[in-house]
Amino acid sequence: MIQLDTSNARSFVSEDWLSSRLDALESARQKLETGSGAGGDFTGWVHLPRDYDKEEFARIQAAAERIRKDSQALVVIGIGGSYLGARAVVELVNSPNFNLTHKDGPAVYFAGNGLSTDGMREVMDLIQDKDWSINVISKSGTTTEPAVAFRIFKNLLEEKYGKEEARKRIYATTDAKKGALKGLADAEGYEEFVVPDAIGGRYSVLTAVGLLPIACAGVDIVALMEGAREEMEALAVPGEANPAWQLAAARHALYTAGKKVEILVGYEPSFRFFGEWWKQLFGESEGKDGKGLFPASVEFTADLHSMGQYIQQGERIMLETVVRFQNSNSDPIVIPHDPDNVDGLNFLAGKELSFVAEQAMRGTLLAHVDGGVPNLMVTAPGRCAKSVGALIYFFEYVCGLTGYLMEINPFNQPGVEAYKNNMYALLGKPGYEDKKAELEARLG
Repeated sequence: MIQLDTSNARSFVSEDWLSSRLDALESARQKLETGSGAGGDFTGWVHLPRDYDKEEFARIQAAAERIRKDSQALVVIGIGGSYLGARAVVELVNSPNFNLTHKDGPAVYFAGNGLSTDGMREVMDLIQDKDWSINVISKSGTTTEPAVAFRIFKNLLEEKYGKEEARKRIYATTDAKKGALKGLADAEGYEEFVVPDAIGGRYSVLTAVGLLPIACAGVDIVALMEGAREEMEALAVPGEANPAWQLAAARHALYTAGKKVEILVGYEPSFRFFGEWWKQLFGESEGKDGKGLFPASVEFTADLHSMGQYIQQGERIMLETVVRFQNSNSDPIVIPHDPDNVDGLNFLAGKELSFVAEQAMRGTLLAHVDGGVPNLMVTAPGRCAKSVGALIYFFEYVCGLTGYLMEINPFNQPGVEAYKNNMYALLGKPGYEDKKAELEARLG
């Protein structure tokens, strides 16, 4: 379903960029398929589109239908992989203006992904006159940002509905057996969904972590999983024709040739948060041991008028991975004729806007390649749920393959703990007293 064109990157790498990596790719494939590589305990996502828990999936659908009937708003509380995937799918399949344009079901607001007073207050104000529910997502229940947000919104919900009714409006996605949120959910009787042990946060969008809020936004999660399953089956076939093998090899070849930054390019405003999800996926997976491409994202053509200058003529450390959707979700828009032709654009009169966008993309690609920026073109059928499910799985699989090509563990994130420990100390968390004194001395 997902197609790849590497032709505009081949002049930047050796002729054997793919053939010389086939043995390493086969080894990486086997590690992913069997969970035998570094971090193998977290490869549960590899066969998830086929082996997911069907009983829980049915409960997700039922809960989403209930929320869609009794709530005008859903507050999704999570950070990182606990929210980026869901927001990416909701906006890409529907619209970045989903809360303004949807006709039925709840508006979906995301909280717990930061510590901004203004951001938190805005969500609180938006829901105050609505019937609303909470989906809190945290494996431990103690991560500072979502835990603080859950305290605040749980208190608001209980003030509005009373404790008994509020517990019926709280849905907890957490560990199956342990953790603070699991204990609270058990004690309070919240409906619970599972964050699987074998799937890390950034790979979890096709679990309950992403599926419940996605379903609440009216996205067809059956089609989403079907697209991912079809892509899983296609990418399980080894060899040079495998597009995931090709993209992993091309990224690795360009990295070893000196490229240090990978820019994910989209031409749809709705693609923005897919780019944010992709940045976490690749940044957390590859950025360790002094290795890894730095992931960035842009929206063209808007960013051609801001970042375009640097991409065209700045440091030659970049490669671009462009995601193109073959079909639009909307009826065509035809450019009208202007009798005065003030803007000189009558040569476009009668042409569809999509034609102009396609030529802008083609012209940009050639200009950037000529400027020393290799381009890899990923093509998906459209922005429907099935296509997006396939695109998610495709990038997850590429990420796993490339991690093993780089000889790192693509499924851990030890560096994330550094800021957390400093924050806990400065906040005065018990047990961090010595660290607090040390940091405050350094900060003056």
